[in-house]
Amino acid sequence: MKMFPLPGRLHAAASNVAHKLLYGRFADLRPMPTQMIDDGPRCSVYRYRPPRDVIPTGPPVLLIPPLASPASCYDLRRGCSLAEHLVTTGRRAYLLDYGPIDYADRAVGLEEWIEEVMPQAIRAVSDDADGQPVQLVGWCLGGIFSLLTAADQPELPIASIASIAAPVDTTAIPLTMPLRPLIWLTRGAEATLINLVFGGVPQPVVKRAYQLVGIDKYLMRPFVIAANLHNTEFLAQIEAVDHFTNSMIAYPGRTFGQLYRHLVRANGLMNGGIEVGGRRIGLDTVRVPVLVIAGHRDGIAPVRAVHALTRRLSGAPEVRFETAPGGHLGVLTGRRARTTTWAHLDTWLDAGTLRHGLRSPRAVPVATTP
Repeated sequence: MKMFPLPGRLHAAASNVAHKLLYGRFADLRPMPTQMIDDGPRCSVYRYRPPRDVIPTGPPVLLIPPLASPASCYDLRRGCSLAEHLVTTGRRAYLLDYGPIDYADRAVGLEEWIEEVMPQAIRAVSDDADGQPVQLVGWCLGGIFSLLTAADQPELPIASIASIAAPVDTTAIPLTMPLRPLIWLTRGAEATLINLVFGGVPQPVVKRAYQLVGIDKYLMRPFVIAANLHNTEFLAQIEAVDHFTNSMIAYPGRTFGQLYRHLVRANGLMNGGIEVGGRRIGLDTVRVPVLVIAGHRDGIAPVRAVHALTRRLSGAPEVRFETAPGGHLGVLTGRRARTTTWAHLDTWLDAGTLRHGLRSPRAVPVATTP
C-alpha cells in the first residue's frame, strides 16, 4: 500500500466517490435475460437468451447452484458473470434455481434433491436441447449434488460434470478441525436441535457464517476499500459480492442435518459414500468425465479438500484437475476468473462438444453483449 497515492489515483478516487454519491453504485447488476422452460417444487429451470447475432450450438450447459446460495452466483455482475460468458461464446446455457427456502421446507431431505429436483432439471434441459446430453457445471454443493445424481442415476442424459470448489474431504477443511472432538461427542445432536428450533439454518446465520470464514478480509475491508478508491472494477466487484451475500438463502433443516452427519461428521464421500433414500451412493460409480477445479485461497473448500475428489472417481472415463486464483466465490466469478477458471471450463466444454461429434461454438465468431 502506497503511503502517498499518485495524483492520477487521487483524481480517479475523487471521481469514484462523486460517482457513488450521485448514482449509488458501480456494479452493473442487471441479470442476464432468461426464459423459464420448466417449473416445479424447488426446481425452476431457465434458458439464458443469447445476444441477437449469436446462434448457440453444442451440448447444453446446466449451471447447478449450491443450497443456501442464490442462483445469481453464476451471474454476479456484467463482466464477471459466467452465464454471460457462456452465452456470448455461443453455448446453450441453462440455470437451475431452487427458489426461496423457509421453515415450510424443514422436512426436505437429500433424497428430494438427488432423486427429484436434479433429474427433473437435467431431463428438462435435454428435452429443450433436442435430446442432447447435458454438461453439468456445479459450484460447491452444486458440484456434489451433480456427482451424487450421476452416481445414483447413470441412465440420466449427463454428458460430463465440472465441479468447482466442492470440498469432498471435509477433514481437510481447517474450519472443521477444532470442532471434530465435539462432533463425535454430540453425535450430530446439534443439527437435530437446529432443525427443531429453526427448521434449518436461518438466512442471517448462513450470511454471517460465510463472512466469518474470511474474517481477516472482513476486518480489513474498510482499509482495503480506502486503498482502492481509484479502482472502479474493484469497487464494482465489492458491491456485487455484497449484493450476493445479502441474498443468501436458508438451509432446509433435514437436508442440513444429513449433510452435517454424512459429510462433516462421517466424511462419507471419502469413506465409501453416503446414504440417500435408504441406499448408499458412492462417487466411484460416476461414469461420466469430470473436471475438478479448486481455488488457491479458498477457506471453505481448500485445494486439498477439493483435490481428494480425483481419488474417488475410479469409474469416470476421464478426470481432470485444475487450480485457479481466488477464494470460494472468487474462483468461480472473481475478476481473474475469465482467464483462469473460465478458460479451464471452456477447454473442458469444447472437448465435450467434440466428443459428441460437433463443432465447438468458439470456432464461430460471436458478438459480445453491449
